[in-house]
Amino acid sequence: MPRSASIPPSSIPLRLRHWRDWQSLLYLATLPLIVLWQWQHGWVWWLYAVELFLTLGVGVIHHNHTHLRMWRGRHSRWANRATDYWLTLLQGHPTFVFWPAHVGNHHRYRHSERDIARTYRFGGDTNHLLGYLAHPLQAAWVLYPLFIRWLGNLRRHWPGAFRYCMGQYGLWLGSWAALLLIDWKKALVLVIIPQLHGLHWLLATNYLQHAHADGRRISRAQRDTEGSMLNYARNFEGLVNPLLFNIGLHTAHHERPHAHWSELTELHDRIYRRRVDPALNEGGLLPYMARVFLGGLVWRSARSRSLMPPMEKK
Repeated sequence: MPRSASIPPSSIPLRLRHWRDWQSLLYLATLPLIVLWQWQHGWVWWLYAVELFLTLGVGVIHHNHTHLRMWRGRHSRWANRATDYWLTLLQGHPTFVFWPAHVGNHHRYRHSERDIARTYRFGGDTNHLLGYLAHPLQAAWVLYPLFIRWLGNLRRHWPGAFRYCMGQYGLWLGSWAALLLIDWKKALVLVIIPQLHGLHWLLATNYLQHAHADGRRISRAQRDTEGSMLNYARNFEGLVNPLLFNIGLHTAHHERPHAHWSELTELHDRIYRRRVDPALNEGGLLPYMARVFLGGLVWRSARSRSLMPPMEKK
Protein backbone atom coordinates (compact mmCIF):
# COMPACT_ATOMS: atom_id res chain seq x y z
CA MET A 1 0.00 0.00 0.00
CA PRO A 2 1.41 3.44 -0.85
CA ARG A 3 2.39 5.59 2.11
CA SER A 4 -0.10 8.24 1.10
CA ALA A 5 -3.00 5.81 1.23
CA SER A 6 -5.10 6.17 4.36
CA ILE A 7 -6.59 3.31 6.30
CA PRO A 8 -10.40 3.55 6.53
CA PRO A 9 -11.48 3.90 10.18
CA SER A 10 -13.96 1.06 9.69
CA SER A 11 -11.08 -1.36 9.06
CA ILE A 12 -9.37 -0.55 12.40
CA PRO A 13 -10.46 -2.74 15.33
CA LEU A 14 -12.20 -0.93 18.17
CA ARG A 15 -9.62 0.44 20.58
CA LEU A 16 -8.90 3.31 22.92
CA ARG A 17 -7.63 6.46 21.26
CA HIS A 18 -4.71 6.61 23.71
CA TRP A 19 -3.36 4.02 26.11
CA ARG A 20 -3.54 6.51 29.00
CA ASP A 21 -7.33 6.26 28.79
CA TRP A 22 -7.04 3.01 30.72
CA GLN A 23 -6.89 5.30 33.76
CA SER A 24 -10.28 6.68 32.73
CA LEU A 25 -11.73 3.18 32.36
CA LEU A 26 -10.36 2.25 35.79
CA TYR A 27 -12.18 5.18 37.40
CA LEU A 28 -15.39 4.44 35.49
CA ALA A 29 -15.34 0.81 36.66
CA THR A 30 -14.24 1.42 40.26
CA LEU A 31 -16.86 4.02 41.18
CA PRO A 32 -19.96 1.79 40.74
CA LEU A 33 -18.19 -1.13 42.42
CA ILE A 34 -17.56 1.00 45.52
CA VAL A 35 -21.19 2.12 45.56
CA LEU A 36 -22.43 -1.45 45.16
CA TRP A 37 -20.17 -2.79 47.94
CA GLN A 38 -21.36 -0.15 50.41
CA TRP A 39 -24.98 -0.69 49.36
CA GLN A 40 -24.66 -4.36 50.31
CA HIS A 41 -22.26 -4.17 53.29
CA GLY A 42 -22.72 -0.72 54.80
CA TRP A 43 -21.09 2.70 54.75
CA VAL A 44 -17.29 2.78 55.17
CA TRP A 45 -15.75 6.21 55.64
CA TRP A 46 -12.56 5.68 53.64
CA LEU A 47 -14.42 4.00 50.77
CA TYR A 48 -16.85 6.90 50.78
CA ALA A 49 -13.91 9.32 50.58
CA VAL A 50 -12.59 7.42 47.55
CA GLU A 51 -16.08 7.53 46.03
CA LEU A 52 -16.27 11.31 46.46
CA PHE A 53 -12.89 11.68 44.79
CA LEU A 54 -13.97 9.47 41.90
CA THR A 55 -17.02 11.68 41.30
CA LEU A 56 -14.51 14.43 40.47
CA GLY A 57 -12.75 12.04 38.12
CA VAL A 58 -15.99 11.20 36.31
CA GLY A 59 -16.60 14.89 35.67
CA VAL A 60 -13.13 15.32 34.18
CA ILE A 61 -13.51 12.17 32.06
CA HIS A 62 -16.81 13.57 30.79
CA HIS A 63 -15.03 16.82 29.88
CA ASN A 64 -12.20 15.00 28.10
CA HIS A 65 -14.54 12.64 26.25
CA THR A 66 -16.52 15.61 24.93
CA HIS A 67 -13.42 17.22 23.46
CA LEU A 68 -11.85 14.03 22.11
CA ARG A 69 -13.87 10.86 21.90
CA MET A 70 -12.31 8.00 23.82
CA TRP A 71 -12.84 5.22 21.28
CA ARG A 72 -11.73 4.90 17.67
CA GLY A 73 -11.93 2.27 14.97
CA ARG A 74 -14.69 -0.16 14.05
CA HIS A 75 -17.93 0.39 16.00
CA SER A 76 -16.41 3.42 17.77
CA ARG A 77 -19.60 5.42 17.25
CA TRP A 78 -21.56 2.99 19.36
CA ALA A 79 -18.77 2.61 21.91
CA ASN A 80 -18.57 6.38 22.35
CA ARG A 81 -22.35 6.64 22.70
CA ALA A 82 -22.33 3.86 25.28
CA THR A 83 -19.62 5.78 27.14
CA ASP A 84 -21.85 8.88 27.07
CA TYR A 85 -24.66 6.91 28.69
CA TRP A 86 -22.36 5.33 31.27
CA LEU A 87 -21.03 8.78 32.21
CA THR A 88 -24.61 10.04 32.47
CA LEU A 89 -25.48 7.20 34.83
CA LEU A 90 -22.41 7.74 37.03
CA GLN A 91 -22.48 11.53 36.98
CA GLY A 92 -26.17 12.05 37.61
CA HIS A 93 -26.63 14.44 34.71
CA PRO A 94 -26.76 14.14 30.91
CA THR A 95 -23.41 14.38 29.16
CA PHE A 96 -24.75 16.36 26.19
CA VAL A 97 -24.75 19.55 28.30
CA PHE A 98 -21.00 19.93 27.92
CA TRP A 99 -21.34 20.66 24.22
CA PRO A 100 -23.49 23.84 24.38
CA ALA A 101 -22.19 25.03 27.76
CA HIS A 102 -18.49 24.24 27.52
CA VAL A 103 -17.51 23.89 23.87
CA GLY A 104 -20.06 26.22 22.29
CA ASN A 105 -19.87 28.86 25.02
CA HIS A 106 -16.83 28.70 27.29
CA HIS A 107 -14.21 27.57 24.79
CA ARG A 108 -15.59 29.86 22.14
CA TYR A 109 -15.53 33.02 24.27
CA ARG A 110 -12.76 32.15 26.78
CA HIS A 111 -14.11 33.91 29.86
CA SER A 112 -14.80 37.12 27.91
CA GLU A 113 -17.92 39.27 28.25
CA ARG A 114 -19.76 36.95 25.84
CA ASP A 115 -19.16 33.88 28.04
CA ILE A 116 -22.51 33.60 29.80
CA ALA A 117 -20.99 31.82 32.84
CA ARG A 118 -17.98 34.13 33.22
CA THR A 119 -17.01 34.47 36.87
CA TYR A 120 -17.14 38.27 36.93
CA ARG A 121 -20.75 38.31 35.70
CA PHE A 122 -22.04 37.51 39.17
CA GLY A 123 -21.39 40.15 41.80
CA GLY A 124 -18.32 41.64 40.15
CA ASP A 125 -14.75 40.45 39.65
CA THR A 126 -14.24 38.37 42.79
CA ASN A 127 -12.05 35.54 43.99
CA HIS A 128 -13.09 34.53 47.48
CA LEU A 129 -14.83 31.74 49.38
CA LEU A 130 -18.38 33.04 48.97
CA GLY A 131 -17.88 33.53 45.23
CA TYR A 132 -16.51 30.00 44.90
CA LEU A 133 -19.44 28.47 46.80
CA ALA A 134 -22.05 30.51 44.92
CA HIS A 135 -20.64 30.10 41.42
CA PRO A 136 -22.07 26.61 40.69
CA LEU A 137 -25.61 27.81 41.47
CA GLN A 138 -25.11 31.03 39.52
CA ALA A 139 -23.71 29.16 36.53
CA ALA A 140 -26.54 26.61 36.55
CA TRP A 141 -29.06 29.47 36.63
CA VAL A 142 -27.78 30.91 33.34
CA LEU A 143 -26.78 27.65 31.66
CA TYR A 144 -30.07 25.79 31.91
CA PRO A 145 -31.92 28.27 29.66
CA LEU A 146 -29.09 27.69 27.18
CA PHE A 147 -29.69 23.92 27.35
CA ILE A 148 -33.42 24.39 26.77
CA ARG A 149 -32.85 26.59 23.72
CA TRP A 150 -30.27 24.14 22.36
CA LEU A 151 -32.60 21.19 22.84
CA GLY A 152 -35.42 23.08 21.14
CA ASN A 153 -33.18 23.66 18.13
CA LEU A 154 -32.27 19.97 18.06
CA ARG A 155 -35.92 18.92 18.21
CA ARG A 156 -36.75 21.11 15.22
CA HIS A 157 -33.76 20.32 13.02
CA TRP A 158 -32.10 17.10 14.29
CA PRO A 159 -34.77 14.92 15.91
CA GLY A 160 -32.43 11.92 16.15
CA ALA A 161 -29.92 13.92 18.22
CA PHE A 162 -32.81 15.26 20.31
CA ARG A 163 -33.96 11.72 21.12
CA TYR A 164 -30.36 10.81 22.03
CA CYS A 165 -30.24 13.66 24.55
CA MET A 166 -33.68 12.81 25.93
CA GLY A 167 -32.48 9.25 26.39
CA GLN A 168 -29.76 10.56 28.69
CA TYR A 169 -32.36 12.43 30.76
CA GLY A 170 -34.45 9.28 30.91
CA LEU A 171 -31.52 7.18 32.11
CA TRP A 172 -30.50 9.70 34.76
CA LEU A 173 -33.96 10.36 36.21
CA GLY A 174 -35.00 6.73 35.84
CA SER A 175 -31.94 5.54 37.77
CA TRP A 176 -32.63 7.98 40.60
CA ALA A 177 -36.29 6.98 40.75
CA ALA A 178 -35.49 3.26 40.81
CA LEU A 179 -32.84 3.58 43.53
CA LEU A 180 -35.04 5.81 45.67
CA LEU A 181 -37.84 3.25 45.44
CA ILE A 182 -35.49 0.41 46.46
CA ASP A 183 -33.98 2.24 49.46
CA TRP A 184 -34.25 6.02 49.59
CA LYS A 185 -31.72 6.44 52.41
CA LYS A 186 -29.00 4.44 50.66
CA ALA A 187 -29.81 6.11 47.35
CA LEU A 188 -29.46 9.56 48.90
CA VAL A 189 -26.23 8.89 50.81
CA LEU A 190 -24.43 6.56 48.42
CA VAL A 191 -25.55 7.87 45.02
CA ILE A 192 -27.28 11.24 44.91
CA ILE A 193 -25.15 13.22 47.39
CA PRO A 194 -21.86 12.01 45.84
CA GLN A 195 -23.15 12.86 42.37
CA LEU A 196 -24.15 16.36 43.51
CA HIS A 197 -20.69 16.68 45.05
CA GLY A 198 -19.13 15.85 41.69
CA LEU A 199 -21.40 18.30 39.88
CA HIS A 200 -20.44 21.04 42.33
CA TRP A 201 -16.78 20.58 41.45
CA LEU A 202 -17.58 20.34 37.75
CA LEU A 203 -19.13 23.82 37.85
CA ALA A 204 -16.89 25.32 40.54
CA THR A 205 -13.77 24.45 38.53
CA ASN A 206 -14.63 27.36 36.24
CA TYR A 207 -14.26 29.71 39.21
CA LEU A 208 -10.98 28.14 40.30
CA GLN A 209 -9.50 28.40 36.82
CA HIS A 210 -10.74 31.85 35.82
CA ALA A 211 -11.58 34.08 38.81
CA HIS A 212 -9.35 37.19 38.72
CA ALA A 213 -7.96 36.18 35.31
CA ASP A 214 -8.11 38.59 32.37
CA GLY A 215 -11.18 37.81 30.28
CA ARG A 216 -10.72 40.53 27.69
CA ARG A 217 -10.61 39.49 24.03
CA ILE A 218 -7.17 40.73 23.01
CA SER A 219 -6.25 40.47 19.35
CA ARG A 220 -2.82 39.37 18.23
CA ALA A 221 -2.12 42.91 17.02
CA GLN A 222 -2.85 44.27 20.52
CA ARG A 223 -0.83 41.63 22.37
CA ASP A 224 2.43 43.55 22.72
CA THR A 225 0.83 46.76 23.96
CA GLU A 226 -2.03 45.49 26.10
CA GLY A 227 -0.65 42.31 27.62
CA SER A 228 -0.74 38.59 27.08
CA MET A 229 -3.51 36.93 25.08
CA LEU A 230 -3.28 33.98 27.45
CA ASN A 231 -4.07 35.55 30.81
CA TYR A 232 -7.68 34.32 30.77
CA ALA A 233 -6.97 31.10 32.70
CA ARG A 234 -5.19 29.89 35.83
CA ASN A 235 -3.02 26.74 35.86
CA PHE A 236 -2.37 24.30 38.71
CA GLU A 237 0.82 22.27 38.53
CA GLY A 238 0.47 19.94 41.49
CA LEU A 239 -0.83 16.45 42.26
CA VAL A 240 -4.23 17.28 40.78
CA ASN A 241 -2.86 16.60 37.29
CA PRO A 242 -1.77 12.94 37.53
CA LEU A 243 -4.84 12.15 39.63
CA LEU A 244 -7.37 14.07 37.50
CA PHE A 245 -6.15 13.85 33.93
CA ASN A 246 -4.16 17.13 33.76
CA ILE A 247 -7.27 19.19 34.46
CA GLY A 248 -5.09 21.84 36.12
CA LEU A 249 -3.25 22.75 32.90
CA HIS A 250 -6.01 24.94 31.63
CA THR A 251 -4.22 27.32 29.29
CA ALA A 252 -2.76 24.47 27.24
CA HIS A 253 -6.19 22.85 27.09
CA HIS A 254 -7.88 26.04 25.88
CA GLU A 255 -5.24 26.64 23.24
CA ARG A 256 -5.15 23.00 22.09
CA PRO A 257 -8.67 21.74 22.88
CA HIS A 258 -8.34 18.70 20.61
CA ALA A 259 -5.06 17.54 22.13
CA HIS A 260 -5.33 14.40 24.23
CA TRP A 261 -5.21 15.22 27.93
CA SER A 262 -1.96 13.27 28.34
CA GLU A 263 -0.21 15.76 26.02
CA LEU A 264 -1.00 18.83 28.12
CA THR A 265 1.98 18.49 30.47
CA GLU A 266 4.46 18.76 27.62
CA LEU A 267 2.53 21.63 26.01
CA HIS A 268 2.34 23.53 29.30
CA ASP A 269 6.03 23.08 30.09
CA ARG A 270 7.28 23.84 26.59
CA ILE A 271 4.98 26.65 25.48
CA TYR A 272 2.43 28.11 27.85
CA ARG A 273 3.89 28.38 31.36
CA ARG A 274 6.26 31.19 30.39
CA ARG A 275 3.65 33.05 28.33
CA VAL A 276 1.09 33.70 31.06
CA ASP A 277 1.33 36.06 34.00
CA PRO A 278 3.27 34.29 36.79
CA ALA A 279 0.35 34.92 39.14
CA LEU A 280 -1.69 32.47 37.04
CA ASN A 281 0.72 29.56 37.48
CA GLU A 282 -0.10 28.01 40.84
CA GLY A 283 1.31 24.95 42.58
CA GLY A 284 -1.17 22.62 44.24
CA LEU A 285 -4.93 23.15 43.98
CA LEU A 286 -5.71 22.57 47.66
CA PRO A 287 -2.89 24.86 48.93
CA TYR A 288 -4.20 27.54 46.58
CA MET A 289 -7.74 27.16 47.93
CA ALA A 290 -6.53 27.20 51.53
CA ARG A 291 -4.44 30.33 50.94
CA VAL A 292 -6.93 32.36 48.89
CA PHE A 293 -10.31 31.25 50.24
CA LEU A 294 -9.41 30.68 53.90
CA GLY A 295 -6.24 32.71 54.45
CA GLY A 296 -7.72 35.53 52.40
CA LEU A 297 -10.46 35.91 55.02
CA VAL A 298 -7.77 37.08 57.46
CA TRP A 299 -4.75 38.29 55.52
CA ARG A 300 -4.94 40.67 52.58
CA SER A 301 -1.59 39.38 51.32
CA ALA A 302 -3.11 35.89 50.82
CA ARG A 303 -5.70 37.16 48.36
CA SER A 304 -5.22 37.05 44.61
CA ARG A 305 -5.12 40.22 42.52
CA SER A 306 -7.37 40.79 39.56
CA LEU A 307 -5.79 41.05 36.12
CA MET A 308 -8.90 42.70 34.69
CA PRO A 309 -8.88 46.48 34.08
CA PRO A 310 -11.66 48.12 36.17
CA MET A 311 -13.69 49.14 33.11
CA GLU A 312 -13.86 45.53 31.90
CA LYS A 313 -15.28 44.08 35.13
CA LYS A 314 -18.88 43.72 34.15
